[in-house]
Amino acid sequence: MPSPSWRVLIVDDEPAARRGVRQLLRAFPEFVIAGECRNGRDVLAALDALAPDVVFLDIQMPELGGFDVIRLRTPERMPAVVFVTAYDEFAIRAFDAEAVDYLVKPLNEERFGVTMRRVLKRLRAARGASPDPALVVSTPRGALVIELGEIDWIEAADYYARVWVGPRSYLIRESLDRLERRVGGHGFVRAHRKAIVRVAGVRALRTEDGDRLTAVLASGYKIPISRRRRAEVTAAVRARA
Repeated sequence: MPSPSWRVLIVDDEPAARRGVRQLLRAFPEFVIAGECRNGRDVLAALDALAPDVVFLDIQMPELGGFDVIRLRTPERMPAVVFVTAYDEFAIRAFDAEAVDYLVKPLNEERFGVTMRRVLKRLRAARGASPDPALVVSTPRGALVIELGEIDWIEAADYYARVWVGPRSYLIRESLDRLERRVGGHGFVRAHRKAIVRVAGVRALRTEDGDRLTAVLASGYKIPISRRRRAEVTAAVRARA
């Protein structure tokens, strides 16, 4: 079992919510709980006294909420932040505050595991390195943050774009051209007029039906490559080999 490497501060005015985070953290021995707080004012003092690497921060608390804490502390002086709330209406604002993730109560083990992988990625990154941007999509259960490394490909869908993560897809109200500008510098390449693929997810390039080039993704999808994009896609995939 690895020794604890990262210090965690849990902040929530509800004891049951703090206990829930504590229990879920047991599956991640790389983390040690440095302390717990019940309100925003205590957090401001604990950040200096305990020097946590990550804080699970409730958004709505008496007197000072999670956003108030960040405003007073300033984002530059905050550790990695995971917002925890009973509501999903604050998601966009949370990521504007540079949060690593946004969890909606009640917490579940699977979703918490996704968050912890993101936290570890952020903490292990070289200091000063900017994390890759993420996409925020809407689902019937609320806002969902999708890390770029989780995406297989993105396709145009009228005025939307459809983001594919394995067999699942999510609609985002953004044009494919705009998305290409956002993700193009993070390992994605245009396959044809209506599709962008993540280069690291391409398992093979195959010629089919005579001379048509196709990208075979790890998820099993086959994405045709236009003649115009053939050289660019081939070079990007070979550079990853």
